Amino acid sequence: MKTVVIIPNYNGKHFLEKCMQALERQSTKDFSILFVDNASSDGSIPVIKEYIEKEPERIFLLENKENYGFAKAVNQGILYAKEHGVDYALLLNNDTEVDPRFVKNLVRFMAEKEAKGEKVFALSSKMIKMHDERLMDDAGDELCLLGFPFQRGLEDRVENWNKTEKVFSACAGAALYSISALDKTGLFDEKHFAYLEDVDISFRAQLYGYSIYYCPSAICKHVGSGTSGGKYSDFKVELSARNSIFLLYKNFPFLLKIVNFLPFLLGFFIKALYFQKKGYGKAYRRGIMRGLKERKGMKKADFRGIPFTRYIALEWRLLKNCFVYLSERNRRRQVRV
Repeated sequence: MKTVVIIPNYNGKHFLEKCMQALERQSTKDFSILFVDNASSDGSIPVIKEYIEKEPERIFLLENKENYGFAKAVNQGILYAKEHGVDYALLLNNDTEVDPRFVKNLVRFMAEKEAKGEKVFALSSKMIKMHDERLMDDAGDELCLLGFPFQRGLEDRVENWNKTEKVFSACAGAALYSISALDKTGLFDEKHFAYLEDVDISFRAQLYGYSIYYCPSAICKHVGSGTSGGKYSDFKVELSARNSIFLLYKNFPFLLKIVNFLPFLLGFFIKALYFQKKGYGKAYRRGIMRGLKERKGMKKADFRGIPFTRYIALEWRLLKNCFVYLSERNRRRQVRV
């Protein structure tokens, strides 16, 4: 089959029925499903095996003996796809419910772009909130010069996000990736464990000249933080802070690190104040310290052969995204008021 849907699972039994029912309703059957389970203890495995018994030729399971995190789980799925000669890996969180044309629209969009000779790395879907279908959850992700990754369209009305656009990063909670492009960029960095690994790999893809698109015809309802248990926790804040250091350290060449040092520093200061106010100040500071300590063990992007004009375009985009980020925050603040 041309596409493998890869579903990483960790104690997500309560999400599986809705997720699988949506996949069973797809308008195309030209895909297989691979669950990668990270040592769930909630009875997920027997439920997954029931689905396998119904369609053993299309549904498969890899069982890990411990929780290796999101990045390694999806890498295992991607390697499985490569071994079976599959063209596309569709990463899908277990806390999702996809539209009946979800798979078809993503694969068709990718194939159309590739037929025109465009180097496309990934497609980000139109993710809307599961519990309020009037509101967006994610329309692809961006990165600004303060070092902040952010979700486009978060909590905005869904009808405002029907335009196909290039984005900085696909949200790996529901995104299609080209296997051949992953051969060039490498897989997700497993040292991230979880959080920002999708922005990290998309950054490399941007450096290497690939495009990433937001595909609004691929609609997906999403609970959000279904596995981690909520928007914030000490675990999530610490890991995200650590990974934000990894993201900047690995993907900016030395000269741009110097040029952007003050914006980065300002960004970390703003985030520190924000999480202190939210009650997660210690977790954030622990994450930053871990990132600074552990960064030297990270593999950097390959900067050889990247044209200088691409760095200029990247800098300009990240600068503009500072204003986009502020605009998005202001919009959400006004809605809440």
